[in-house]
Amino acid sequence: MKLEDDIRTSVRESYAKVALKLNSTQDCCTPAPSCSVPSGNQNISIDEISQKMGYTKEELSSIPDGANMGLSCGNPQVIADLKPGEVVIDLGSGGGFDCFLAAPKVGKKGCVIGIDMTPEMISKARRNAEKPGFEQVEFRLGEIEHMPVADYTADIIISNCVINLSPNKAQVFDEAYRILKVGGRLAISDVVLTAVLPESYISDMNLYSGCISGAVSIKEYEELLKDAGFKNISIEPKDESKEFIREWEPNYDIENYIVSAIIQAVK
Repeated sequence: MKLEDDIRTSVRESYAKVALKLNSTQDCCTPAPSCSVPSGNQNISIDEISQKMGYTKEELSSIPDGANMGLSCGNPQVIADLKPGEVVIDLGSGGGFDCFLAAPKVGKKGCVIGIDMTPEMISKARRNAEKPGFEQVEFRLGEIEHMPVADYTADIIISNCVINLSPNKAQVFDEAYRILKVGGRLAISDVVLTAVLPESYISDMNLYSGCISGAVSIKEYEELLKDAGFKNISIEPKDESKEFIREWEPNYDIENYIVSAIIQAVK
């Protein structure tokens, strides 16, 4: 088993390359594998990728240029049911995509905090947050296993295809439970296993950074949430996601092993 810090370093380096690539170009393809970026299709745009994940054209046109990096496996906004004045925490916020979509829903009296462990992503997101209309959005550098957030801060935690990347998912959910208010909720899009991965996939760090070999089963996901203290757990796999998952790594049959899911729970 790879050391946790080795995994984090590899993932951080991969997503730093994504951020730096998309700072200079809006090409959909990146120099390192990453969640939802097709490695074999040079013609599909980032917006087209995101529409496959469930985002609307209206949502995509409402955010700052460059915030959408195509790094999704679903749309947590659909289940988040955000309300004015709420505090939202986005785990693995990347370029700020879901944070900027959440901002108008919570309004000026609300707050949206994005957490990401990649400095290049944080820098990109902070530049976008300087644009008018996003005064309630901020970004903090940190690991989701060690969140730079006080206890009982959040009304809701959202995340999009990130928790699978953590080498210590139990600690992620313990931290999520800590920072949520009583009655606070999770609204997560992530990938889950539908079959046991071949050993060659598990040991491939490129597939780990690509949101594949770090995934766990629905049963294990549910047990992690229960152990952290969460209630009203719902994990709904989306079989239709196999269509876009197949494009992530065309040289592998990954759609036979993972699927996108919507995960909800309450503290």
